[in-house]
Amino acid sequence: MGRAFEYRRAAKEKRWGNMSRVFPKLGKIITMAAKEGGTDPDMNPKLRLAIMTAKAQNMPKDNIEAAIKRASGKDAADIAELNYEGKGPFGVLFFVETTTDNGTRTVANVRSYFSKSGGELLKNGSLEFMFTRKAVFEFDKPEGADLEELELSLIDFGLESIEENEGTVYVYGDYTEFGALSRGCEELGIEVKKAALQRIPNTTISLSEEQMVEVEKLIDKLEEDDDVQQVFTNIE
Repeated sequence: MGRAFEYRRAAKEKRWGNMSRVFPKLGKIITMAAKEGGTDPDMNPKLRLAIMTAKAQNMPKDNIEAAIKRASGKDAADIAELNYEGKGPFGVLFFVETTTDNGTRTVANVRSYFSKSGGELLKNGSLEFMFTRKAVFEFDKPEGADLEELELSLIDFGLESIEENEGTVYVYGDYTEFGALSRGCEELGIEVKKAALQRIPNTTISLSEEQMVEVEKLIDKLEEDDDVQQVFTNIE
């Protein structure tokens, strides 16, 4: 996956491990999943996996239950999912997903992060063709498991590709197969660590370590914002 990928993953994991805002962010994901597909995790695979992700981050049970309850409350009606597209240092393209109760505040903040880094916020839709939306599942490789056998088992559930990196397995499928892949993992007894809808760049660019440090400053600013949920780039 390349040195930049490893640098990026390590930096993000370090941030999430230290971020005091991680529970509110996870709470928003849970609330939006419950609002979209219902509050019963057994009937809503997106909510079920959002809860699983929250538990993996040691989010307390009370916080998870409160986030689910908010989905049927008045406050949930005011939360919207808004996406922003931009260009950062060294021509890196950004796709930023947010959940917010104040779009004016959010767009102002996102625009300022790009401007201060020498980048710019682009017109929505400018980068849609540069990214493909995928369902992505991450889990530890089961002991004694064969990657080819896992691939064959999950193909019927919508798997498109599978990769392994240092004992961690990444499963990719079309975003419409999120529920089916979730069910497939459950039927195979796979304990998913993380699952999300991600935007995979169709073409990538390579950066030096020095350039990565500069780009990481912008990514840091974006991911530290309370309204920002996910940041995608076309870095290799």
